[in-house]
Formats: sequence, C-alpha cells, structure tokens
Amino acid sequence: MNPSWGMSANTGRKRSDNEDPSGQGDHRSSPARPAFGKKLPAIPKNSVPIAKPASPATSTQSANGTHASYGPFYLEYSLLAEFTLVIKQKLPGIYVQPSYRSALMWFGVIFIRHGLYQDGVFKFTVYIPDNYPDGDCPRVVFDIPVFHPLVDPVSGELDVRRAFAKWRRNHNHIWQVLMYARTVFYKINTHEPLNPEAAVLYDKDIQLFKSKVVDSVKLCNSHLFDQPKMDDPYAISFSPWNPAVHEEAKERMFSHKRRPEDHHKGLQVSGLSWVKPGSTQPFSKEDSSLQT
Repeated sequence: MNPSWGMSANTGRKRSDNEDPSGQGDHRSSPARPAFGKKLPAIPKNSVPIAKPASPATSTQSANGTHASYGPFYLEYSLLAEFTLVIKQKLPGIYVQPSYRSALMWFGVIFIRHGLYQDGVFKFTVYIPDNYPDGDCPRVVFDIPVFHPLVDPVSGELDVRRAFAKWRRNHNHIWQVLMYARTVFYKINTHEPLNPEAAVLYDKDIQLFKSKVVDSVKLCNSHLFDQPKMDDPYAISFSPWNPAVHEEAKERMFSHKRRPEDHHKGLQVSGLSWVKPGSTQPFSKEDSSLQT
C-alpha cells in the first residue's frame, strides 16, 4: 500500500511576493535565512571587489579564474540575485532550497506530471562552482540515478554542459539550469549519452525503455521518505501523510479566497490542487468562489 505523503517544512517551495521569505513561523524550527526583498540589479561587468593581496598559496587559484573578478561579497551577492530570480520565475513542478551550510549548494526536487516519466519525483542537488559566475556551469546530481540517456547511471549527474557549454554571467542563470533539468524528462535526447543503454533502448526498443523507466520511477519514489544524505536543516525531506500535521494545510487550500487586491491584477484562478493521498497523482477541486 502506497502511503500518502507531504513535503516537510524544510522544502524549498516557491514563495509568493507577499509571503515572508525568511521562512520563520511556528511550524518550522530551522535557522532563519536573510530576507530576499526587491529585485536586484545585474552584477556590474567591470566590478572590482575589495580583496586582500593574493598570497603565493592562492596565486594559482586566482590564475585559473577562481574569484578572479569576484570576492566573497560579490559571490554572495550573485547567488542572492540568482535565488531571487528562481523565486520570481515560478518554475512549474520544481522546488529548490539553498543549503543552510553553504550558498554554493542547493537542494531540489522535480515533479513530473505527464509523459514517459509521469509520477516521477526526483530529488537532486545543485553544486555551484566557487568561482561563479565566471567559471563552469552549475552541476545537477540526482540523489538516485534516474534511467535516462543524459543521466550518469553511477553518479546520477545530469549532462548540463550540452546546454551550457560556456557559462556567461548576466546571460545564463541558475533558473535556466533548473528548467533544463525538467525539460529533459519531456524531450528525450540520445545524442552523446551518459547512459548508452538508455539511449539505445529509446532508439531501438521503446517498449523496453518504457519498462525500465517505470522501474526507475518506482525506485526513486520508494526512497522519498529516506532521510537526506546531508545533515542540513534545509535539506528537502518527505514524510507520510499525517492528518494531525497535513490536514490543516489541506483545509486551508480548500478555504483559500482570492485577495481583494488580486482582482485588479487580471489573475485567472480556476481551482486548487495538491497531491492525492496514497499516490503521487495531483488532483484538484474547482471552487466557484474563485471564479469572479
């Protein structure tokens, strides 16, 4: 029997513009994160950070580009701007949360709603290079390797470089990497695969490919309730359905009313949705009070 499930309070869900982005409240005990406020301007192209003179031990590191044009302050600023962009993009089916211990590591989860990987819930970690945004593109590694032509069957790393061969600051953004990680499950690419078996089966034996995909989705979903591999208060975790914890949130979704100020924004709201108890299948309820 498949228990229903809900995402824990530590997940990196998308926040609305009017929601307190610090994440504080009675329902979570995680350390507070600095607030993400107004839209941040682009990072200056010719910025020169204030930095201490390079020591002989770090001269090699500076020579290869690491922090060559960004000091710790500029790195923190750029990551803050990137996460603000992720929030504003409202990426469908993607949730991310920066690590509490390092801004260079983000935890995430992708929900696949249709297609060959339907019902898949794939947890992953984004690793951002310490010379960001002047170095390589961020890496995406799934907690459990997904059977996919572009996912390494051993390490679980997604081939991101094919989409971002050269990372360009102020042009490429982390939200684009996240969208790419979602798109690969809907548009299968078998060119120069990291998993040759998956690529061959997709091209030569689609039925066997589908069978292996179903097994892979089941395997990933069977580990949803596992504890995070990293000891981090902001790591994404799932828990079985518990009426004492989750029923109140469900009722609040049902009773949600459009705010008066939303009537002037031209928002079209047709209903509410969440994950159906006992499965990963989303379901919804039309609310006539929302259609005004």
